[in-house]
Amino acid sequence: MAILALSKDYADLRERLGRIVIAKSNSGNPVTADELGAAGAMCLLLREALMPNLVQTLEGNPVFIHCGPFANIAHGNSSIIADEIALSCADYVVTEAGFGAEMGAEKALHIKAPAADRAPDCLILNATVRAMKMHGGGFASGGGRRPTPEELETENVEATRAGAASNLRRHVRNLAETSIPVIVSINRFEHDTEAEIEAIRDEAVKAGAKQVVLNEAFAKGGEGAAELADAVVAACAKHDEAGRPYTPIVEHGMPIEETILRVATNIYGAQTVDFSDKAQASLKTLDEWGMGSLPVCMAKTQYSFSHEPKVLGSPTGFTLPLREIRVNAGAGFVVAVCGSMMTMPGLPTRPAALDMDMDDEGRLTGAFR
Repeated sequence: MAILALSKDYADLRERLGRIVIAKSNSGNPVTADELGAAGAMCLLLREALMPNLVQTLEGNPVFIHCGPFANIAHGNSSIIADEIALSCADYVVTEAGFGAEMGAEKALHIKAPAADRAPDCLILNATVRAMKMHGGGFASGGGRRPTPEELETENVEATRAGAASNLRRHVRNLAETSIPVIVSINRFEHDTEAEIEAIRDEAVKAGAKQVVLNEAFAKGGEGAAELADAVVAACAKHDEAGRPYTPIVEHGMPIEETILRVATNIYGAQTVDFSDKAQASLKTLDEWGMGSLPVCMAKTQYSFSHEPKVLGSPTGFTLPLREIRVNAGAGFVVAVCGSMMTMPGLPTRPAALDMDMDDEGRLTGAFR
């Protein structure tokens, strides 16, 4: 999926498929899909898949759906080609980067943007009361588990403010380092109170957000997102007038080890990185293969800035364990696996499929909960 998402055209797709490393030869060199004669056949299979799916919202707005790699284990962004087609049809295009900004946004800026030769003109940082409440210690379940309905629906301004003053603050400051304007969009849920929303707004402004807006698109459709749309238009205009500055946190072409250290310390808040013997051996091999400066896709829990799901807020001074480094040569990056992170999506405690069925009349049950 990463190859599809990062390909700009058929020629790029073909080249990327040919670069896939299948194995290591007896002499220690990479064996590629092109060398096995398999790249052409794969390209045929993916010919139609390169084209995005065009759908529409309930209000008739066009939307491209194309590729959905998870940002905790992959690069977390939809396709370059969908963005380019959209930009040829509209003045403003909104594209998603998954999970927290230290995951999806970091990879959008340091993997997708260089591949597309295009950086964004505005960064929208989505925040919710429930997320800030969690990072402020408002839920007994901590991180990584769903809180009870009672906890979600009970006002807790103190926890909301604490979460915004720590977790949201770091996200805003990280993104502000890029010189791209940052707008905090507070995604309102039914039981959010005005006091909780104001706590987030106050802390976001203190952190340096250019603007903070309330987003009620889920409840009110386009009308509920009008304030956010106006803020984006204004921010893009100012960014354009300033010459569209962009300062990457990680410079393209940095050595892999240096990139990992930069992301871990400057974005996550780690003090250092502990490279395992396996990871160090991989770094040596990649250098020998001429791949020592590929972009890095960090595989890390989405629940925390650290590698520990239950460490909330904005932790600092920790050591980030780097377990292994895998090369995704076709995608054009390496995957750095942190801690005990699994790179295959896991099932919940009770798989949803166990509650799915069909009655005698053909009505589906358990498909939506």
